[in-house]
Amino acid sequence: MAAALAASLPTPQNAPAPQAPVHDAIPASMSKLIDIEADIPVQVVQLDAMVVSKIIQHSSTSHHSNIHGLLLGLDLDGILEVSNSFPLPHNTADEDDKSTKNLGRYQASMLRSLKEVRADDSLVGFYQATTMGAFFTQSLVDIQTVHQDKLRHGGIVVVHDVTQTKRGNASFRAFRLSKQFMVAQKRSGFSTQSLISNRLTFSTILEEVPIKIRTNPLLSAFLDNLTRPTPSAFPDAPSASAYTSSFPPSYSHLALGNATLSKNIENLLEALDAYKTEENNLAYHSRQIAREKTRAEQYIAKRKEENAQRVAQGLVPLPEEDIKRLFKIPPEPSRLESMLLLGQVDAYSKALESSSGTALVKMYGVKADAGTEL
Repeated sequence: MAAALAASLPTPQNAPAPQAPVHDAIPASMSKLIDIEADIPVQVVQLDAMVVSKIIQHSSTSHHSNIHGLLLGLDLDGILEVSNSFPLPHNTADEDDKSTKNLGRYQASMLRSLKEVRADDSLVGFYQATTMGAFFTQSLVDIQTVHQDKLRHGGIVVVHDVTQTKRGNASFRAFRLSKQFMVAQKRSGFSTQSLISNRLTFSTILEEVPIKIRTNPLLSAFLDNLTRPTPSAFPDAPSASAYTSSFPPSYSHLALGNATLSKNIENLLEALDAYKTEENNLAYHSRQIAREKTRAEQYIAKRKEENAQRVAQGLVPLPEEDIKRLFKIPPEPSRLESMLLLGQVDAYSKALESSSGTALVKMYGVKADAGTEL
């Protein structure tokens, strides 16, 4: 009966196979610009002048030492165009987990708001303010590691030196983690052998990317208007104040005193003390590891000697036990923190050399102008 009913039913027709979508080929003139697979590496970081002003304003008005924010933009034909940025709130150390959650909610809210107003909301990196060029910190490396794993092209970090800005030189440098550092972190950590095999030092942790500033005609005209002297509104004004300017001339470069010299020395001494403490900790852990390895080797030698005696007596040798279970040999500690501290010592030393050299030239110039013998 079932066979008869099945025979009476119409034979099902196979549904036609869906046709594969046809995509238009990318024009040859746009093949280099449309980098869908992120095959073109970032060769230049282009900062918009508005981003530069935002970073300088955030660094000059903040009262905290940890000054950082996010960079937004787009990578196009090997150029990472940073067109916008916004600061991140200060993260307190007392409530670490709560502050991290609040920071994540604030970041998501800002990106959502930027998207609603049709502004750039693509995250391309972050910026970090530092003093005296000492930007080798654990937090910078950790954040850049996350960005380099998650973001397109790995993202970049822009370091802004507040000390140089106060002297009239806006210092901006772009970095990303080197390939040797990423390989060492993913495979074997930062042990002594790993540092040797990957040729890692504090100077090879980060690789610098060329950076350039982009200014639009409107901003250039505004700055030119600010710097152009204008006649005074008072007709009987003296000749010294006959012309005024929004940016009066500064003679701070001629000052003989150096207010940052003592602070520079203090930071250098603190970095040296921290490096010495870290080296003492590494030496203590190394002694602990050597002590446990010696105990394990002595135990193995003793067991081999006992088994040799038992074999000579015709007895069954004792089984070899798991050394890792009997002796808990701790792993070799990471040397990343000591490398970062060495980078800070190097930065403070270079800043001290630059400031002291400039001050020495000023003092010799004053002596020569006063007519005294050098």
